[in-house]
Amino acid sequence: MSYLLHIDSSSLGEASVSRKVALSFRAAWRGPVVHHDLAASPVPHITAAGVSARVTDPAQHTPEQAEAAKFQDDLIEEFLGARAYLFTVPLYNLSMPSVFKAWLDQIMIAGRTFAVANGAPTAGRPAVVISARGGGYGPGSPNEGKDYLVPTLETILGWDHMLGLDVTTLTPELTMAPDVPAMAELVPLHEKSLTAAHEHAGRLAEAIAGRAA
Repeated sequence: MSYLLHIDSSSLGEASVSRKVALSFRAAWRGPVVHHDLAASPVPHITAAGVSARVTDPAQHTPEQAEAAKFQDDLIEEFLGARAYLFTVPLYNLSMPSVFKAWLDQIMIAGRTFAVANGAPTAGRPAVVISARGGGYGPGSPNEGKDYLVPTLETILGWDHMLGLDVTTLTPELTMAPDVPAMAELVPLHEKSLTAAHEHAGRLAEAIAGRAA
């Protein structure tokens, strides 16, 4: 069965703007969904056993290597089985939440998910990244050039030499404006950004579901 794989990584639960925009996507999605909340159930960080298992004959695996390899295999099979992807990855300290990086490190295996002779097995599949951020990082903003999340994710997820997904990124901005007095004048811009993100998420879900049907 083909499905949407939704990976959540915000620590804020129902208060998360990234998650709220993802709900707009999910509301318009037609089809089954496999959802993982990495904040509630974190994937462990990659270990020496997990790395070494990748280059060791399975017949020679230690118990620790065998366990780590089985864990990676399960995540990779789930990843490869999806027809589309939704990644909820807010900007934390200019980069991605560590739980999402841990998940990436578990599934990124040369010869299986990337650096495959005939191209990545997921090449061309649609993916949406929703990344809310407390400030503004667009062109002309004081923080321009300091977003190290979106460029990194778009490379890992979308570059032909890596996962090769067809990535669209939504970045609702200025999410701290309603709560920080010094940002009060930016509330209208935040609201405009948020509304646009919700609307775009719904349209993307409808388009992707129709395309992938």
